[in-house]
Amino acid sequence: MLKLVLGVGAALSPLAQPLLKRRLAKGKEDPARWREKLGETSEMRPDGPLIWMHGVGVGEVMALRGLIIAMSAKRPDLNFLVTSSARSSGEVFAKNLPPRTQHQYLPLDLPGPVARFLDHWKPDLAVWSDQEVWPRLAVTCARRGIAQAFVAARITEKSAKAKARLGTAYGELYRLLDTRHAQEERTATALRELMGDDTDVHVTGSLKAAAAALASDADLLANFNADFSPVWVVASAHPIDIELALDAQKQAREKHGFASFLIIAPRILNDAQAIERTCKERGLTLTKRSANQRPDPARDVFIADSFGELGTWYRAASFALIGGTFDNTEGHNPWEAVALNCAVLHGPRTLNFTTDYAMLEAENAARLVRTSDDIVSALVDETLPQMTARASHVRSTAAQGLTRITDDLVALLKV
Repeated sequence: MLKLVLGVGAALSPLAQPLLKRRLAKGKEDPARWREKLGETSEMRPDGPLIWMHGVGVGEVMALRGLIIAMSAKRPDLNFLVTSSARSSGEVFAKNLPPRTQHQYLPLDLPGPVARFLDHWKPDLAVWSDQEVWPRLAVTCARRGIAQAFVAARITEKSAKAKARLGTAYGELYRLLDTRHAQEERTATALRELMGDDTDVHVTGSLKAAAAALASDADLLANFNADFSPVWVVASAHPIDIELALDAQKQAREKHGFASFLIIAPRILNDAQAIERTCKERGLTLTKRSANQRPDPARDVFIADSFGELGTWYRAASFALIGGTFDNTEGHNPWEAVALNCAVLHGPRTLNFTTDYAMLEAENAARLVRTSDDIVSALVDETLPQMTARASHVRSTAAQGLTRITDDLVALLKV
């Protein structure tokens, strides 16, 4: 079955370059780097051992930074190559690049791109994270004797059923890997069932809890002086998150006399004009990052429509409403806020981070809100600093699996 999947992929090879060019025309690929997806690069491979790690998007590649730091502490001679698929991931990761680390876009899982990528980079270890293991890349690594690991694995119930419909293909694929670490027992069970045996799967949690704190811009952060009211942020914000946050911002001022300053960090930067209209409809004043404006304490809102600056906004804020928790996005990462001592508010839909939010809520270290009234109640709650302290403790506990993952990966190295 796995051979059949690879055969279908190979038949699609002639479509690779036309597809990328169409995406390029739509702004979905980096004009300077799109050929990396064909396995072509202008970057040099560093001398010495090279660990290749892959995460599909911004959250996944950012989570890998903690693992890179931990492995570097054990083996200072290691170099790292991080790949991802989404254009935004490359732009954000560039602003938070760990030492001895390079970034490339993942080559398409086709014969030519895969061969060119592996011929050039010659990794000593391949590390797949979260949800993605690409068949041809994994098979080719196995044939070349490159050790492979699956870390922070996450398989939803829906995804497990879809994979099972492909017969033995995914079981064969996961058996190629030398070690497997799941975020929670549900994924570990799904992996064992797909592989059809009792192959060992370790439950070591999410890498996101162990990730290093996001970088910040000191000059930009200096804007938030004593003239500002209490600052809060909604990030990574989708339309429904933004509407609820703006309603809360208005209600806090008009009904409770609570003057606060709201930062909106939209998930989709192109949403900025719509956000501006929504602010004005509510009578809220604003400044906007894309207009080269700074946060202004005389205004109600700052639209932070920029890549790679979330670390600045979390540092400036006392509390954060985590986006994607009110619709079928099913939640974004709470740990980035926790790592920067920013109290976490979230909506009821957190399937992507079920275990993470459950850990926080079990210790009263995050607050569930369902309406704008709930958000206002949280904003005026003077106990939020205590919740922040509890969240920091939960994060320390959640990150303990990183040690086991690091030890297993270092043990796989033959150099």
